[in-house]
Amino acid sequence: MDAFVYVVVLNLAVQYVPSVISETFTFSLLTAVMLKVALEAVIFLKSKILIRLRAATTRSGRWAAAAILWVAAAGSKIVVLELVDLVFGDAVSLGNFVSVTVLVVALLVSRGAVRHLLEDTDEGD
Repeated sequence: MDAFVYVVVLNLAVQYVPSVISETFTFSLLTAVMLKVALEAVIFLKSKILIRLRAATTRSGRWAAAAILWVAAAGSKIVVLELVDLVFGDAVSLGNFVSVTVLVVALLVSRGAVRHLLEDTDEGD
């Protein structure tokens, strides 16, 4: 389900954000699947870092975990940009750091909204 939500959001970005480009729907679909895998890996990594942050007992330990969390958050966007460039070349472009950050936030918010909507539907049955 997430990949289909990602395809919709990605194609809206392609339509309305000039720096986001996908030459074909197939590339959009493959990009959405790749983004799904990459974002799940990032979410997993961030959750592990947050566990370390909460478990830190010293100020320096908390600062170190917070710095690692920031690097992971910022670095993940760069990794996504490079991965898309490596896999799809000029056929797909997610723009720059800012546009990919906004895109990732939109993807995660949309995914959460659809999951919430489907959970409400399941409870109503």
